[in-house]
Amino acid sequence: MERQLMKFVDRVKSLKNIGSDGLDEIASEYSIIRAQAGDLKGSSGFTTEAGQLKDNVKKNRYKDILPYDQTRVPLSPLEKESESDYINASFIQGAIGNKRYIATQGPLSHTLGDFWRMVWQYDVKVIVMACREIELGKRKCERYWSSHTETSIFGAFAVTNLEEHSPNEEVVIRTLLVKYQEETRTISQFQYTAWPDHGIPYASDGILGMMVMVRKTQGASTAPILIHCSAGCGRTGVICTVDYVHDLLLTNRIREDFSVMEIVMAIRRQRPSAVQTKEQYEFVYHTVGQMFEKALLSQRNNYQNLTENHLPLYDDVHSVKIQRRQTSSCRAGDLQPKRKSNLLPQTSHPLGQKMNDTYAVVNKPKHRPPPESTSPPPTAHHYDNAGLGGPSPPADALYSTVKPKNRCSVIPASTATYDRVIPANDRGAEASVTSDQGDYELVAGVFSTSSRNATPANSHQIRRPSEARSSTDDDYEYISNPLKDVTSYCSPGGMGFNCRIKKPKGPRDPPAEWGRAER
Repeated sequence: MERQLMKFVDRVKSLKNIGSDGLDEIASEYSIIRAQAGDLKGSSGFTTEAGQLKDNVKKNRYKDILPYDQTRVPLSPLEKESESDYINASFIQGAIGNKRYIATQGPLSHTLGDFWRMVWQYDVKVIVMACREIELGKRKCERYWSSHTETSIFGAFAVTNLEEHSPNEEVVIRTLLVKYQEETRTISQFQYTAWPDHGIPYASDGILGMMVMVRKTQGASTAPILIHCSAGCGRTGVICTVDYVHDLLLTNRIREDFSVMEIVMAIRRQRPSAVQTKEQYEFVYHTVGQMFEKALLSQRNNYQNLTENHLPLYDDVHSVKIQRRQTSSCRAGDLQPKRKSNLLPQTSHPLGQKMNDTYAVVNKPKHRPPPESTSPPPTAHHYDNAGLGGPSPPADALYSTVKPKNRCSVIPASTATYDRVIPANDRGAEASVTSDQGDYELVAGVFSTSSRNATPANSHQIRRPSEARSSTDDDYEYISNPLKDVTSYCSPGGMGFNCRIKKPKGPRDPPAEWGRAER
């Protein structure tokens, strides 16, 4: 069936090809449809006698649109035996055996009771209204429902508008509660408001979307779907034809001989003037073409999902076993880390790289003794690379040349030990651990040598000041004592060379602190 759908879609795209008779294909087909209307009353024996009776003429909205006697909808009397059984309405057989439509005109003011008699008698569940009440200043249909939350009486029927809403700008949906004597029924009405009289809608999406909601509301009910516009032929015939083709598509009956013209002619044999204008006939073509396009797209998507996202159902297929082994190996490979995370701690220099550049270490100045006390002998400074064979700097040197050592290794993350920083007021005891440290204090650092005993990472031991390392440890030294006296930038204990002094306003001698000798 896919080939037939594609063939029709291609034909719709080339509808404007000019034929030998000087008309496009649509106009040519529609001229054949109109020519057949005259033959129905002559050779086929269709009659309209019931609609021409004197008592029934006033019940017709248009004098030239009368139902065929062979397909008209007869009414049964409810209370009075003298009630007429006539209403301007026709049965239309659907594509499925038990599906029927009632195509009728918009009720007149004096046929509102007959309209609800028909709805009640044939147990209608869904009403499709394809017009407005007033169009171009002319009344096209009498209101046969009440305002929202109100109740109106139409003959022997009480109609209450329970709910009214618009799912989009083109459709209005009403839920009507109909009561006759002691029985009540719920009926859904779908009004399409974007269809001009004797014209066509701007697009067919609104009609297709509305009919999806109609079929969902109808469900499995075998009651006829009531469709009406003003005359009950033009717009009503279009909707009947589109839904008829949809049922053919649903039951996979789009064959090589599929013809929109044949379907319209078959509907016209049941309701006169169905699909009333050439523009409406062209709209049927485009709507059916769009329906077929959506069906083809849906089939392709379903086929793609089945072939790409689903495996065969049998495990003994060799290809399935290979595919499953490949899938398992891929999943196992996904569990292996592909590269190191950038969030892991990194050293500032690559491990094993030697720092051969020379840099300066500033000697920490001592506190000046009181004037009355004697100066102690200068204390030799000890550096972490004192044993490398280099010359020892003088005791009173401001800067000392230090030959760097190799970068120490880092304990792996699984066994790394991180020491808690000891507050400044708790570090006083660290300076007295050994006498070999001079004026520098050791603080437990982040990096440790591999020769040091490692503490497991999950251990939460806190290293106390008594556990501080001696100067024999092969580490860099860290300054930990805070400056006690911060009354001035150049107070004793401060870094004398880094004094922050305001810019002088004029030529003057440099500050005295710049020329003082370090002791």
